[in-house]
Amino acid sequence: MAGNSARRNRRNPGSKKGASVGTGGHSRKALQGKGPTPPASARKGHVKQRQANAAVKREMDAKSRAGMRRSGGGGRGGRGGAGAAELVVGRNSVVEALQGGVPATALYVMQFIDTDDRVREAFQAANERGIPLMEAPRPQLDQMTGGLNHQGLVLQVPPYEYAHPEDLLGVAADLGEDALIMALDGVTDSRNLGAVVRSAAAFGAHGVVIPERRAAGMTAGAWKTSSGAAARLQVARATNLTRALEAYQKAGCLVVGLAADGEAEVGELEALTGPVVIVAGSEGKGLSRLVSETCDIRVRIPMPGATESLNAGVAAGIVLYEAARLRSKTS
Repeated sequence: MAGNSARRNRRNPGSKKGASVGTGGHSRKALQGKGPTPPASARKGHVKQRQANAAVKREMDAKSRAGMRRSGGGGRGGRGGAGAAELVVGRNSVVEALQGGVPATALYVMQFIDTDDRVREAFQAANERGIPLMEAPRPQLDQMTGGLNHQGLVLQVPPYEYAHPEDLLGVAADLGEDALIMALDGVTDSRNLGAVVRSAAAFGAHGVVIPERRAAGMTAGAWKTSSGAAARLQVARATNLTRALEAYQKAGCLVVGLAADGEAEVGELEALTGPVVIVAGSEGKGLSRLVSETCDIRVRIPMPGATESLNAGVAAGIVLYEAARLRSKTS
């Protein structure tokens, strides 16, 4: 009887008595672990994920509205017109920005990121600079970057705090020197702007002026190209570049425009030893008509080679070097 009961229990796994029949090993894969359970905010369709995405959207919308308010700024085009924060995305770009001294407020790192050499370099650089690491689920980073290929790393760069053009005169006065200011007219490549900032800092200029519209700004790319010079030299933004140049003229500065058809050569311009503002235009269009007419004199850089024009970064470096050379003779 006992043997018959045991056989009945094995055939009937639902019975409360006796041992249950096993799987025989054929469902072994179903018993394997699937790794740690992701947080609710990272689970597709989970209410927590929907709440996280909604919170990110509200935050990004608020930042966008704030950026529009700040970029709308007053007539002076000064520190109030900084704009919204910038995001640097992708492992290589983030590492280069961190190692290049680009200012940052946070490094966002995707949850469960696969670490490699670039990720470890980003962590190390952020830790050395005291930049906080913020873990975030992939949907949040996708939302922040607008679907760009962020590779799990997003660096938040704060808005640049621009000076007012008049502030650069104050820098020169504080140092007891004649003003040497570089202005850019219509330069739209941020790398060119960074190169100009680097040259201006190297040759003793007191700042760089750029227009508020239709011109490159101090982005992460400009910071990186400046090789740290942007931290030592002020960049001012003018609502109207022509009016800013006229204000410099009233303050006693000579405004010198760089043009291929200029009436004088750079090496012949002794006026570079006094208070001067040097204006460079874009490589393709050069100086705009109004800016060109505002200049006290236009000078050219002699080029015996076949090249017709130089980009703003190279042209600014040549003229700033000449100004520094002439000033060293009179000091």
